[in-house]
Amino acid sequence: MQTSPQETASRVPARESDGDALLLWLGSRAGIVIAATVGASVLAGDKTLVPFLERWQHWDAKLLVDIAKFGYGGDPAANPDPGLPAFFPGMPLALRLVHVIVPDWSLAGLFISFVAGMVAMVALARLGDFEGPEGSGRRSVLALLLWPTAVFLFAGYTESLFLAFAIPAWLYARRQNWMAAGLLAAGASCVRITGLFLALALIVEFVMRRGRAGKAAWLLVPFVPLVLYSAYQHSRTGDWLAWQHAQEAGWGRQMVWPWQSFWTTWQMAAGDGQFVWAFRMEIAGALVGFAVVIWLLVARRWSELVYVGLQLGALAFSAYYLSIPRSILLWFPLWIMVGQVARRHRAVLVLYALIAGPLMVLNTMTFISGAWAG
Repeated sequence: MQTSPQETASRVPARESDGDALLLWLGSRAGIVIAATVGASVLAGDKTLVPFLERWQHWDAKLLVDIAKFGYGGDPAANPDPGLPAFFPGMPLALRLVHVIVPDWSLAGLFISFVAGMVAMVALARLGDFEGPEGSGRRSVLALLLWPTAVFLFAGYTESLFLAFAIPAWLYARRQNWMAAGLLAAGASCVRITGLFLALALIVEFVMRRGRAGKAAWLLVPFVPLVLYSAYQHSRTGDWLAWQHAQEAGWGRQMVWPWQSFWTTWQMAAGDGQFVWAFRMEIAGALVGFAVVIWLLVARRWSELVYVGLQLGALAFSAYYLSIPRSILLWFPLWIMVGQVARRHRAVLVLYALIAGPLMVLNTMTFISGAWAG
């Protein structure tokens, strides 16, 4: 970088950066609402149109609501989903709290993602401007919002809530406020197992920045929710790794060699059926992931490499590629990099938008129709 983060941060007005991030967030949310209403009406044709809120109760969003309503045992009147323990308690607890004032469960999930997304986008813009050059932040936000699986930032999924904790945690770590970084990372650990990778990356960041030994204890805090959740599931099931085994039971996600995972996914992507394009996107997402890891390795960005690399490794060693494009939403080092490149070369962001934007709209329509979108 040509300027230090501190110099860049001092030159960029926080209010301007925050305002741009919020404007992009609100505008993109309005666009998704239009796509989910007008687009859904056009696609429905003569068929009865599903109510707007019901269009968002698919896949993980429905399972998270089931946990919020009935606990990890699931609906006693229905066959419980064996994958429920794979979801960490942060989002279900948030749903229960918001449901007190928002009676509709689907609307409660959308509300959480909306508010959490505002926090995440402002934090991403600030982090981008902190890293520099000036103006990178808003471009990072735009790049994230145009990513093909960005519909999951709108739906009642965990991505927005996780980013609302994770990005501010990283920004505070960059400023060497380790107490705030540790506490916020603990919030991220309540939402997703990805919090484990964030916690490990923060330790690397602390070492690289030669943080004061007296502050190191704060970096242990993000591990506490992970231990407590494992202990809770152990009290229920007798299994300390219930969340991992739930992934195996619910989605067949067992650990295999990466070439086996690739070959299985390749065969499914080359076949027929409704999931063919989804698996082709998984392969494309894996290629993006490997490119990001190589870039972080060459740039010697060790802490970000730990954060992204461990996620990609966990996904690549799974029985088959699943949710890689959706996981990329969480890779804020990638969005910072895109913002930095776009700041220097404006055509890059235009080209990216022309390719990613239509795919994002297509995935949005796919999700609200109830089909698998990542």
